[in-house]
Amino acid sequence: MLTYTSDFTPGPGGVMTAEVGVITGDLTLRTEVTAGGSLTLRVQYTGAEEWYAVAGGQAALPAPVDPAVASAVHELVVDVLTRGGAVPPDSAGWTPYA
Repeated sequence: MLTYTSDFTPGPGGVMTAEVGVITGDLTLRTEVTAGGSLTLRVQYTGAEEWYAVAGGQAALPAPVDPAVASAVHELVVDVLTRGGAVPPDSAGWTPYA
């Protein structure tokens, strides 16, 4: 399994988790990618022990997984979460400056 972690502070809207809803503050993102291409995003308060599943944070990468691609996906997710901007229900999409 490939694992990538980064500390970050989310932008407006925080990070939606499956277990506890939105979390904000100093966070750590962990991206886990299996050899078969399953990608899972987890987040925790930086320094805490408990990890939370990021809502909608599962995807599939083409197998065999290229570590450079997996790393790039992780960095992209960190950038998006740092930018912030929650997507309202029934919206047509997300805009960072609306």
